[in-house]
Amino acid sequence: MKEQTYFQQNREKHLAELNEWLSIPSISAISSHKEDINRAAQWAADALTRAGMENVEVIQTAGHPIVYADHLHAPGKPTALIYGHYDVQPVDPLNLWETPPFEPTVRDGKLFARGATDDKGQIFLHIKAVEALLAENKELPVNVKFCIEGEEEISSPNLPIYLNDNTDKLRADMVLISDTSLLEKGKPAISTGLRGLCSLEVDLNTANTDLHSGSFGGGVPNALHALVSLLASLHDEQGRVSVDGFYDGVLPLSPEMREEFVKQGFNEEQLRQDLGLEQLYGEEGYSFVERVGARPTLELNGVWGGFQGEGTKTVIPKEAHAKITCRLVADQDPQQVLDRIEAHLRAHVQPGATLHVKQIEKAFAFNTDPTDPILQKAADAYEQVYGVRALFTKDGGSIPIVEKLSRVLGVPAVMMGFGLPDENLHAPNEHFNLENFDKGLLTIVQFLKSL
Repeated sequence: MKEQTYFQQNREKHLAELNEWLSIPSISAISSHKEDINRAAQWAADALTRAGMENVEVIQTAGHPIVYADHLHAPGKPTALIYGHYDVQPVDPLNLWETPPFEPTVRDGKLFARGATDDKGQIFLHIKAVEALLAENKELPVNVKFCIEGEEEISSPNLPIYLNDNTDKLRADMVLISDTSLLEKGKPAISTGLRGLCSLEVDLNTANTDLHSGSFGGGVPNALHALVSLLASLHDEQGRVSVDGFYDGVLPLSPEMREEFVKQGFNEEQLRQDLGLEQLYGEEGYSFVERVGARPTLELNGVWGGFQGEGTKTVIPKEAHAKITCRLVADQDPQQVLDRIEAHLRAHVQPGATLHVKQIEKAFAFNTDPTDPILQKAADAYEQVYGVRALFTKDGGSIPIVEKLSRVLGVPAVMMGFGLPDENLHAPNEHFNLENFDKGLLTIVQFLKSL
């Protein structure tokens, strides 16, 4: 592959360019970094221009800019829309970083910096893959569009608006995304599912004041008792969610998909030991990887109320609170799930308690068919470079914009990740293994050629 020579000859130059981008603290969640966000967007636009892309734009939104570019000179050939994001997570706690998060450093074959694997490093691979193809062949094997946003880490509030207003402009035969990881070193994976999400907060009130447990205990409702009883009703003894209709829209796992999970060779006993657990827990009838990747969940993220100071205070609390999130799969409707959880809570609350429910986040799950020929070509491309064909997986996390892009454009999303699970994305000492930097470039080129 002549592109491989191009990558080898330009490796230090490419890494120096990536270091420039990683040095920009483009933290989307912190308003004081607005100028850094704008600089990072312009850097991406300039890199696309240098790579040979055309119609490069930095598009202002109500929040952070979107960067667009295209190269549409392959008539009759497929069009790939390459999506990624240039915004990054905050860096706290700063004292746990071995080197400053925005001063990229290579140690032990790994590039350390915030954004190195999520997602500047991975979308950078696509920019350089296109650059190499144009430099070596003077043309691309397919039509290519880029859409790089600056708000993924804050749930992409403005990209769906842009997508709805510019559907024809973004029209493609597939969405190509690198924002996930290999299963482990040398073991590539293609995610065919990302779980959706919904969340709610629960406030439960009883009397209009806290009460003395000696004077009132046993004769009035206790907010903590009422809340604990209510939350316990959300699951049965087999680990299933007890909310009526919660599993509506959940598709059964096919034998082929379950076999893909088996091929991962996941060591549940090792995980149990690593986490210091007596045993794992979850919905009966499913393995750990199935539970966390392909089954829906309802989790308590916070429960509080009453006296929590040192010593004892004999009080009957007047209020108690909980935060709940659900990970959703396949065709579950997040609004419907929220409504049914709220109905369940109201139906099961103890007499004498008043319930207040606040519905918050809603995001659909992403699901695609691994037998799609485009995904099969992606698996083949990994095999050409890594010597191991990619396995098809389902990831437990959520990237809501993936489902939106796939649904609005009516095309498959190809999740070709090149990170590793232990690269500390969202945590101190985030890094990107340079072995996958090198192999990722070749895999993307191989995939685009195969189309």
